[in-house]
Amino acid sequence: MKLVLIGAGSAQFGFGTLGDIFSSKVLKGSHIALVDINGESLSRVQAAGQAFIEANGLDFTLSAHTDRREALKGADFVIISIEVGNRFELWDQDWMIPLQYGIPQVYGENGGAGGLFHALRITPAILDICEDCASLCPDAFVFNFSNPMTAITTTVLRKFPNLRFIGLCHEIASLERYLPLMLDVPFSELELRAAGLNHFSVLVSARYRTSGKDAYPDILAKAPAFFEKVLGYSDILEYIQTTGNIPRTEGETGLPDIGRTESSRAWSDRGLFRHILERFHLLPITSDSHIGEYIQWAHEVADHKGILDFYMLYRASLSMLKPTIELKVKERVVPIIEGILGDTGYEEAAVNIMNTGLIPSLPDSVAVEVPARVWRKGLEGIAFPDYPKGFAALLRNYTGVYDLTAEAILQKSKDLAIQALLVNPVVTACARVPELVNVMIERQAQWLGYLK
Repeated sequence: MKLVLIGAGSAQFGFGTLGDIFSSKVLKGSHIALVDINGESLSRVQAAGQAFIEANGLDFTLSAHTDRREALKGADFVIISIEVGNRFELWDQDWMIPLQYGIPQVYGENGGAGGLFHALRITPAILDICEDCASLCPDAFVFNFSNPMTAITTTVLRKFPNLRFIGLCHEIASLERYLPLMLDVPFSELELRAAGLNHFSVLVSARYRTSGKDAYPDILAKAPAFFEKVLGYSDILEYIQTTGNIPRTEGETGLPDIGRTESSRAWSDRGLFRHILERFHLLPITSDSHIGEYIQWAHEVADHKGILDFYMLYRASLSMLKPTIELKVKERVVPIIEGILGDTGYEEAAVNIMNTGLIPSLPDSVAVEVPARVWRKGLEGIAFPDYPKGFAALLRNYTGVYDLTAEAILQKSKDLAIQALLVNPVVTACARVPELVNVMIERQAQWLGYLK
């Protein structure tokens, strides 16, 4: 096999993915081509990977490339995890400049005005990569970890409908961290299915495997009290400010035991979760505030201090991160690759693919996040004919935004970008939206200058 990692100069992605691949017996003997535009960072990851191979006697080979076309020739699997520009500097602009124009945002990364500008900025770069894949390795499976996931996946598959392009997000893993604690059962005892849009997805069904009993009543009964006792990011920030100590991992806060374990996680927004649980009787699958980027009333009920504390700590933790290569599978892409090669048909919990009737109450023209069966021929999405109507209505409010976002990118149209803002359910401004778009194009001309 030949696997190509695009964005491998990022130590977090490069080291983490190498560790996952090195852990696989199925992929033993594979060649891994590392690709990045930053040659210095790329060389560091290659050197660390080669040293790890030699120290552990592993049967893998590595190469490093700043020319991705050279690396993509003959690839079987391509894994993309990229960002363009200075991530946090641009994120701050995406978040704060719309606020100046009267557009509130709880987060500003994937949904709302900020999510639109992020999508307009990064998707063209991924389209360029996919064009090379379509030319040089048309039969390869292409996995994408970059955000905004739904906008990227929708746009790529609209332009390259025959490309085996799959979006992957680790948000679904939050269920494994907190449901066993909430229900006091092993995760292996739970049979779960979630679906929706990326970062805008809910648990649709839950059963206990042994008894076959519906677990959702227990989840709805226990979730409110559980989320109240799980640490918030404000708790961690207060601990740091009081003690001067920065926890090295989530399990090393030194805080009193309030029901939190190594496998659980801090919560940045309990307020919004509470309302979705109470009003829609559904559990969001994420543990952060992304879901509030898509809902028009989220700004009213969101835990704004928790969100701001999370953002501060997230930036700080990444700056202090010292990633290492470990023989441990942390992301889901390697199990999916193994399932493809083995034609296993196992059920993967969450993939982003075009709708094609999988959630009938949503249009086929956008990507959805659903479980899928993994086969050699590809991933077969699992359908939800009875998707909850109330939450489906919230999702439909946003699908038009993704439709216009994809068209704005493909047609290089500033007018369509403006329309994407005007139909966005979280955008309440109108008259100055064109000026906002012009300002963002001016500030981010290197990436948004293609919009005419």
